[in-house]
Amino acid sequence: MNIEKIVEEVLSEMGRSEESQEKHLQYEQKKEVTVADPVSKENIEYVQRLTPARIGIGRAGTRMRTKNYLDFRVDHAAAQDAVFKDVEDKVIEKMGLSLLKSRAVSMQEYLMNLDAGRKLDDASADWLKNHAEKGEQVQIIVSDGLSSTGVEETVPDLYLSLIQGLESKNITVGTPVFIRKSRVWIQDEVAALTDCELVISLIGERPGLATSKSISAYIIYKPGEESVEADRTVFSNIHEGGVPPVEAGAYLADVIERMLQNQASGVAFARIK
Repeated sequence: MNIEKIVEEVLSEMGRSEESQEKHLQYEQKKEVTVADPVSKENIEYVQRLTPARIGIGRAGTRMRTKNYLDFRVDHAAAQDAVFKDVEDKVIEKMGLSLLKSRAVSMQEYLMNLDAGRKLDDASADWLKNHAEKGEQVQIIVSDGLSSTGVEETVPDLYLSLIQGLESKNITVGTPVFIRKSRVWIQDEVAALTDCELVISLIGERPGLATSKSISAYIIYKPGEESVEADRTVFSNIHEGGVPPVEAGAYLADVIERMLQNQASGVAFARIK
């Protein structure tokens, strides 16, 4: 074989390799009964439809089957991405939220130092003092928390529904903000700086292997230095596979209206009949 022929074949192989690299493989996750010879496959399929839990998976020796293992790895990767990736700026801008930051300068500090995520950095605190609307009934905070995916996939519809619900009830809303790497208790400082009656935080939940898109809503009426966890009301599991975002937003608006009327949240609100 001459040199020209060899070069032609090498270039041809390189071209095919580049083409294959441009193609992305799509791994399809689909619930299947992978137990070998199940007593009742229909019963297992029925239970699989009722829960996101890993039910009816088979094994090969002492290990799970390859498909089940790949499903696990896909879900685990999604959970890790939800925690460590930042919410994209375009998502924040589309919702019209002002961008603030906590004192946590890195994800490692956020995870290891709880207090760093409970306070605004100096620049963000100054911005709230000088630019945010003051004295409104409700202050909305959106936080990435432990799921950037939850914010990107769930919050836009939830936020829009909540805003529409509050407006329909003539409840005034302050300047909505997004706070990177913040925790629930940061709402106490925000409330003090904006002089609002009630704060609601929409925050990414810790992802599991069932979903990485879940959001929780924490609400507190007039928080102060003496506020504790029992003063907060929480609604969780808001995502497409749990409580639908649009439905949750409308429901939260109703709850906020009743909290303002009763001037209470948390355990005190739960005791009101």
